[in-house]
Amino acid sequence: MARPPRRSGNLQAETTSFIGRRRELAEVRKKLTEARLVSLVGPGGVGKTRVAIRIATDLGRGFPGGAWFVELAEVRDPALVGDAVIVALDLRNQVVTDPLALLLSYLRDKELLLVMDNCEHLLEATARLVTEVMKAAPGVRVMVTSREPLAVPGEHVVPIPPLELPSTHVATPLTQLRQNEAVMLFVERAAAGSGRFELAAANQASVVDLCRRLDGLPLAIELAAVRTRVLTVEQILDRLTDRFGLLTGGGRVALPRQQTLRTTIDWSHDLLAAGEQTLLRRLCVFAGRFTLEDIESVCTSGDVPAAHALGFLSSLVDKSLVMKEDAKGFASYHLHETMREYARLKLREAGEEETVARRCAEYYESRCRRSAAEARYRLVEWLEWMDLEIDNVRSVLRRCMTPEGSARGIALAYALGWYWMTRATSEGVRWLDELLARGGGDSRTHAKAYFMRGFLAVLQSDPVAARPALDRAVSAAREAGLPSLLSQSLSLASIAASMADDRALAERLADAAQVPAKDLPATLMSLQARALNGLFAGDLDVVRSAAREGARLSREAGDLYSLGMMLMNLGLATLIAGDLDGSEPLFAEALRIAEQIDDRVAQHHLLYASGCHAASSGQARLAAQLFGAAETVRTSIGASVMSFLGPLLARAENSATAALGAPRFEAEFATGKHLSRDAAIGLALGEPTPVAAAADDVGAPPLGKREAEVARLIAEGLSNKQIGTRLFISEHTVDSHVRSILNKLGFNSRTQIAAWMASPKR
Repeated sequence: MARPPRRSGNLQAETTSFIGRRRELAEVRKKLTEARLVSLVGPGGVGKTRVAIRIATDLGRGFPGGAWFVELAEVRDPALVGDAVIVALDLRNQVVTDPLALLLSYLRDKELLLVMDNCEHLLEATARLVTEVMKAAPGVRVMVTSREPLAVPGEHVVPIPPLELPSTHVATPLTQLRQNEAVMLFVERAAAGSGRFELAAANQASVVDLCRRLDGLPLAIELAAVRTRVLTVEQILDRLTDRFGLLTGGGRVALPRQQTLRTTIDWSHDLLAAGEQTLLRRLCVFAGRFTLEDIESVCTSGDVPAAHALGFLSSLVDKSLVMKEDAKGFASYHLHETMREYARLKLREAGEEETVARRCAEYYESRCRRSAAEARYRLVEWLEWMDLEIDNVRSVLRRCMTPEGSARGIALAYALGWYWMTRATSEGVRWLDELLARGGGDSRTHAKAYFMRGFLAVLQSDPVAARPALDRAVSAAREAGLPSLLSQSLSLASIAASMADDRALAERLADAAQVPAKDLPATLMSLQARALNGLFAGDLDVVRSAAREGARLSREAGDLYSLGMMLMNLGLATLIAGDLDGSEPLFAEALRIAEQIDDRVAQHHLLYASGCHAASSGQARLAAQLFGAAETVRTSIGASVMSFLGPLLARAENSATAALGAPRFEAEFATGKHLSRDAAIGLALGEPTPVAAAADDVGAPPLGKREAEVARLIAEGLSNKQIGTRLFISEHTVDSHVRSILNKLGFNSRTQIAAWMASPKR
């Protein structure tokens, strides 16, 4: 089955229509043609993020590397800003210690748009990173959203004001009023919320007054609009006017915009039932996304029973106070950053801040530690959960950065081992180093922590750091009476010795790693050490014997990580021995596993191995492309090639170069470098080349200017009536344009038009 083409960038589709902002959009577009750093600055709730996403969506196709969105609202530690950018760019910091070095290396020759969203609480760290990126990567342009500028050289600031306010002139025609930005937003959100709202002469004055009362702030307008489900516009206006009047002494004095927003949120909050209010304020304890199970475990109590959590949550979502999104099959939720700040104030006022934070920490510590032992046997599911929850777990780890909390933090960092191994090796190293430096914990805790620290160093191909950590793990495991961990630590130390080219020490350590009876983790680690040591020493019989047994045991246990490693070891030994037919299925299965658990270290080694297999099979062009693809994956994680692969790679590259000629080899290598990871894996597995978009197949002619505008609004999800209102044309005219677009493109549905608009190849 062909893999779908991968769109360049990570921008998510907008779930609601975009209203107005023509002046701001035009100004930012113009700035981005002149400057490489543009900051969208304005107060919370003014719509900076929506403007940034819209501009990035419009302009992203003009960048060969696409547009990439970095969400910083959920990042609380300045040291993790670089890691957030790495994750957003779909890179992995699995080997390089400094995330900035990996970023600069990756971005140096790229042409892309980087959007850094919600930077105000991380100004210094963001400014440092952006400055370095601007110096190192001339093809990268950066757009920032923040409540204040970064204040760095080359920054162009574009203030994002509230929406255009309607005139108070009573004779303003309805057709003209419908084009006002604030009114358009209120009407569309009210119609979406109630299903029946329309602007009419009877409610015209109230809508105008309400939009002006709310200062044109999008978040405030949306919170008010959703209340039209149960209140008329007049009732909403009366209640808000009373609330504002209390703050201005009953006069018409305007409040500061942030006070307007706070008062609007207050009003919306006060309309909630007591249980809804309690749940809303407690949700701020989550640093990132959260699930219903998280809420039931952390935020419920006698006044909010777990049985009522779903009902209260659904009500908060309906009232636009909590946002819902789907992530890899999980229904997850999050708070708008302004709403989180408000909820945090309410939690403090209720005197619950410390209690809820403690419950949150205990929940994540307990859940992570309980799942640690079984994670390796259900790794796909566990990693999906960790991908969703990692920001919340990081928040708990930060709370442990105290002398009294470090022991709990060390245990938690150890429990996250499979996440560090497959997702964020260097981040795991930083957490472990900082926590261990603070002291605390007993020998049992230290044995686990130093074992994990050594494991991560081995994955980083850093035997210098691995050996002292594993020495301490061995001592602590002996002291604590942990025979399994002792055996695993000695086996790992043996691998580190082979990496350092100390064969004699590697053999002594492997022999000393006595495996307890029926201990699968220790057995698999011992077999892995024997297989890898055999590859370093060139002893293929040892490799085949250990890897076959390791593959059998890990397959029976459902240990995907170990199975992938054993299959790769066995495949390499089989290929080196000249058995091309025998090695191919081993590499293919290992690569599918590496893709399934998204282990980039294994992926780049397996792409190199597949390239060697192709070269030995007389497929020089395929070999060159796979080598180029492997190089891209390798540099995207900062990895290095295992030393025992060097001679095999050199022979394969020489063979392919001789077959193709140097210029052709370089051209095919460059083609491989530009493949997406999905496409590269598909190529290695012999899958069909991705097909182009449908519009390319039919050779679709370009649309006219008005047709293109209509197509863009269809892609936003607008109806013909809404499109007509937006473009000042009749609904009948819009219908004619839609029919023309369908005919020109050979489509039969609006969904196909939207998909074509989203295609980078149109």
